[in-house]
Amino acid sequence: MQVEIKIPSPGESITEVEIARWLVDDNSWVEKDQEVAEIESEKATLPLLASHSGVVSIKANEGTIKVGETACTIDTEAKKEAKSVDKESKIEAKEKIEEKVVEKPAEKIPIKVENHKVKVTPLARKLMDEKGLNVDDIINGLKKISTEEVNLAVSGLSVQNVEKKSTERIDERTTMSQLRKKLSQRLVSVKNETAMLTTFNEVDMSRVMEIRRQYQKDFQEKHGIKLGFMSFFTKSVIEALKQHPMVNSRIEGDEIVTPNYFDIGIAVQTPKGLMVPVLRSAQDLSIPQIEAEVARLAEKGRSGRIGLDDLEGGTFTITNGGVFGSMMSTPILNPPQSGILGMHNIVDRPVAVNGKVEIRPMMYIALSYDHRIIDGKDSVGFLVKVKQMIENPQQMLVGGVNPERLLLGI
Repeated sequence: MQVEIKIPSPGESITEVEIARWLVDDNSWVEKDQEVAEIESEKATLPLLASHSGVVSIKANEGTIKVGETACTIDTEAKKEAKSVDKESKIEAKEKIEEKVVEKPAEKIPIKVENHKVKVTPLARKLMDEKGLNVDDIINGLKKISTEEVNLAVSGLSVQNVEKKSTERIDERTTMSQLRKKLSQRLVSVKNETAMLTTFNEVDMSRVMEIRRQYQKDFQEKHGIKLGFMSFFTKSVIEALKQHPMVNSRIEGDEIVTPNYFDIGIAVQTPKGLMVPVLRSAQDLSIPQIEAEVARLAEKGRSGRIGLDDLEGGTFTITNGGVFGSMMSTPILNPPQSGILGMHNIVDRPVAVNGKVEIRPMMYIALSYDHRIIDGKDSVGFLVKVKQMIENPQQMLVGGVNPERLLLGI
């Protein structure tokens, strides 16, 4: 029986996708639920699965295809053993041919010298003229060609090829993927449809780095994952959003929607482009749970296995350009969200501490926000609160409040 495998719909309003690549060969055997192709839409990259076991027949080339069209068929009545025997017989035949080639004695191949292609240095040319010799005389006078001469010739040819290639002017053209097209459209719409501003601050990372150094080994042994910076920033962002809820809001028509939950998007760079998987109800997660979830989503992104349910929603986004060495940037909003926090690299810089100059590990942080609903007071206050909690991580345990003030009831 021939079973058709059709292109599934990756989401509402999406009518066409792109077959990024086939993972199996035409007329090869596939197992049920085996991934046979990667399907890339404007939102995510999804696997195309075989619904039955059998021999696959590819009906569509890599590239754009309509949702619902047949990508391939599977012959469920074909026998796997027949294919295996055929493959084995081909391998045996190939081995026999290789054996015959090895057993056949090598034939002597006459060497033809094209003298006009032989390069002669000016000094060698002068010496040849003095001795009354030409190139043929030199070639004929050689007793033998050793491996040294062959290696010299090969290296000389390689240099010539490199020099030739370096002078070529080539424009490589690559078709934009559906995901990249959609990303481009969204970035342009953000600039055109929002009143985006960015405010900056700097954070002393000394305390967080000290905690990581002191407890990294114990943390890994207990939770099986490394302690990074993202969990500290996620925790501090959630507490800051609680005190500045407008930064967690969005505009829908003529209404401002303010969720009482915090779904934090974590920007991840993948081979397919920038993706923002979401930590659902991040306010309920501990630091070990945040680290584990960030690692899981990042791996899914890098392997091209992020689904729509991982990307949809989100009330606020954190992006870390510091992993690429960025000192400072203005992160762009992830609509319909109204705020995004940008982390950057950590650099030892001289700062004033209690009236003295000290070298501290400092990071610039940036908050881009939609000024239509977030005022300067909220944007600056939010960023200051994040700074305070990163510099004093114990505040995260008491809702971002100074523990001493809490103790004194003031």
